[in-house]
Amino acid sequence: MIKRTKVASAINLAIVASITTGAFVTSSAFAAEETAKVERIEVTGSRIQRQDMETASPVTVIDAAAIKAEGFTSVDQMLQVQTSMAGAAVGSTTNNGADGVAQVDLRGMGAQRTLVLLNGRRMVNSGSGADSSVDLNSIPVAMIARVEILKDGASAVYGSDAIAGVVNIITKKDFEGFQFDVNGSGTDKGDGENGDVSALYGFNTDGGNYTFGAAYADRRGVIQSDRDWTEPGSSSFIPTGTLGGKVQDANGNWVARTTGYDFTKDSFYQTPSERRSLFANMTQELGNDVVLTADAIYTNRRSNQQLAPQPGDIMLNVCGAAGVPAGASCVTLDNAMIAGGIKADDKGLVNYRRRTNDVGPRVYSQDIDTWRLSGGLAGTLDVHTGMNWDLTYTFGKNKANTAVDNSINASDMADSIYANPNAWFSGMPLTEQMANDISYSENANGGNEQQTLSAGLNGELFDLSAGAVGFAIGAEYRRESGFYNPDAVVIAGESTSAQQDPTDGNYNVISIFQEVSVPFTEKLTGEFALRLDDYSTFGKATTWKIGLTYAATDDLMLRTVAATGFRAPSVSELYGGNSGSYDYLDDPWGNAPDPQILVNRTSDPDLQPEESESYTAGLVYSPNYIDGMSVTLDYWRFKVDNAIARMDTQAGLNACHKFQTAGDSTGAASCEIFNIGTNGDLNNLTNALTNVGTQDTSGVDFNLAYGFELIGLDWKVNNDTTYLVNFEQDGEDYTGTIDGNFGAYARVRNNFSLSAGRDDWSIMYFNRFIGEMTDLAEGTDVDSILYHNISGTYHISDMTTVSLGIKNFTDEDPVAVSNGSDGGTVPQVYDTIGRTIYGGVTVKF
Repeated sequence: MIKRTKVASAINLAIVASITTGAFVTSSAFAAEETAKVERIEVTGSRIQRQDMETASPVTVIDAAAIKAEGFTSVDQMLQVQTSMAGAAVGSTTNNGADGVAQVDLRGMGAQRTLVLLNGRRMVNSGSGADSSVDLNSIPVAMIARVEILKDGASAVYGSDAIAGVVNIITKKDFEGFQFDVNGSGTDKGDGENGDVSALYGFNTDGGNYTFGAAYADRRGVIQSDRDWTEPGSSSFIPTGTLGGKVQDANGNWVARTTGYDFTKDSFYQTPSERRSLFANMTQELGNDVVLTADAIYTNRRSNQQLAPQPGDIMLNVCGAAGVPAGASCVTLDNAMIAGGIKADDKGLVNYRRRTNDVGPRVYSQDIDTWRLSGGLAGTLDVHTGMNWDLTYTFGKNKANTAVDNSINASDMADSIYANPNAWFSGMPLTEQMANDISYSENANGGNEQQTLSAGLNGELFDLSAGAVGFAIGAEYRRESGFYNPDAVVIAGESTSAQQDPTDGNYNVISIFQEVSVPFTEKLTGEFALRLDDYSTFGKATTWKIGLTYAATDDLMLRTVAATGFRAPSVSELYGGNSGSYDYLDDPWGNAPDPQILVNRTSDPDLQPEESESYTAGLVYSPNYIDGMSVTLDYWRFKVDNAIARMDTQAGLNACHKFQTAGDSTGAASCEIFNIGTNGDLNNLTNALTNVGTQDTSGVDFNLAYGFELIGLDWKVNNDTTYLVNFEQDGEDYTGTIDGNFGAYARVRNNFSLSAGRDDWSIMYFNRFIGEMTDLAEGTDVDSILYHNISGTYHISDMTTVSLGIKNFTDEDPVAVSNGSDGGTVPQVYDTIGRTIYGGVTVKF
């Protein structure tokens, strides 16, 4: 047996019991104090195999029981309710622009700054193509044993992307027998159904185990207007069309538009999705202290989103106007139009806008396959020295076919208007033939591929008076590639959406890393890591980590970590083709006829890596006078420099205008940077990615876990709190604010759970609190909100377990946000679905 202090056992308990969803901690967690064995394991945040789980870095663990109790059907749902999350990570409630992808946003620093691992090894980036983050949809909930969230910078251990922390998803293995799970849920409004079915089978051999699984999940949609709290949308693009901002009334007069189009009738709060997955794990001893391990996963996702019919925005030549070439197609403005104030601008153009309801809503669809195969050999060099080696290879690939039905070809729409202007300007519905002539199905494809080969050596170097010095060294080769091919109409710039070029590129990196754990005294231990990465794109990056743990008493341990980190530019950031974006901008020259100005967004193959510094300091306290209690308190801060971002286009326009009109030389560079021509020519307005961004965020995490017996029941209390001290990005302070574009950075987020159980049954109450914030756009107050969940589990027999629960028990309405991305709120932050009832059955034999 290993002798451990009470606080060391408490750390093990806190790591496993710090289940922020509040579900039951498995009995093995509480048995940890009794069953410590001399077995070395690798924990998230370190490659050194150690006898205990305690390290200097704060880690939260969510186990399969917690996932089941809270009724989570996808990984992103489970992660985004954690108090350590902020911002607005895309997921099942993101209807516009995410292509069905689900991501994690630790500390609100961006999904690209959180590294996702599967069984301690990198997961391939996935989505619609040339992606910079992992699509969590590719990992089925059925295969998860637990999720470990490292809330500390870890680039020195894992390399790029681990700036904000690491999410390590551990799959089920060493399983024997058969398990069948059926789960389902739906709202009390009769929609938003979710269902999943999974099967798990495993068997042991001499020196090995083989585990196989399959899962199917189906999620149905929820339309925004089906919630009575949804404010009707009001878009200036209406089905009858507007000419020069005017509409034709019943008397044929052209007057100002007074009504808008309600787009909430076409848009989802919860997007439909189907997922099919196969997965497997194996472990087999080969003899001579060599062990073969392998895992495989395949997931197919078919998902949909829906938006209001495409808005067509066309600039038409006006017959007879100055600047219109002779013989060019044009429209004639009649007397009624002229009387209504419709006229050509100084370029001879007039704006026509129409919501193309005659074609139908835009239906986005994705058919995406993701594969990952990983295998490794591990063994012992010498049982007497305790030196262990490992060699692993991981291959991941993602292939996507995406489509947008009922897209509009802008060139065909202009030709149709010129050919039959009366039909378009009358406000009457288009004929079926006219609708077919202007519409098409936009098809694109893309993908990602990752190959990683690594080798390592770990063990004990020598003994000090306080214990052995542990170490891990290794080397790694990784190759990343990605591509994205837009539809030919989009590439040609003939769509009503912005023009976009293809993306295609790759890079590779060779890495060398080392870690050392030094017990300076029986109370003080140091952890040191150093890593060198050499990229084919920008060159070398060196990162380091220093951590200290100090057992002040048997009850109290202090811990701190300082580290540097980096994020390498992604394939799309390096090799992404020009992508047009219609941004709302003020043209200081007054040349632009519309407030939405086309900006060419470009990549840069010469981008440098983002650089970061992180610092955490905290304590773990387990009072000997309260058995079963553990308290953790951690301060954290992350700073990012040279962040890959785009400069402020409006500021560039204003500076260039001052140079061109007033001779202010400080603005000369802006004209060149943004590619602004003479006299404010914005035809080639460009905003390239560059290393100009910054982030600075800090806060405090608190966790209380307490298990006790009372009145014949086993009780467990868990409370997680995150207090955000500061969040600044690119010079803007977002602390305590919420916005439809950036999401939520609440000062206070809190999760609390209370559970009780005995023998075959258990019940749990859970609440989630998001503190009040300031509406970033208007400066008004946004109220706090408290969600209540309840659930129960009953073991009918050794074979069968049933569970039942209710999310958002009091059916809280989401808080209104002035520029909310959907339905006047932020669905990635607030529950837009409403009260949901869920249940499940598990059969084991």
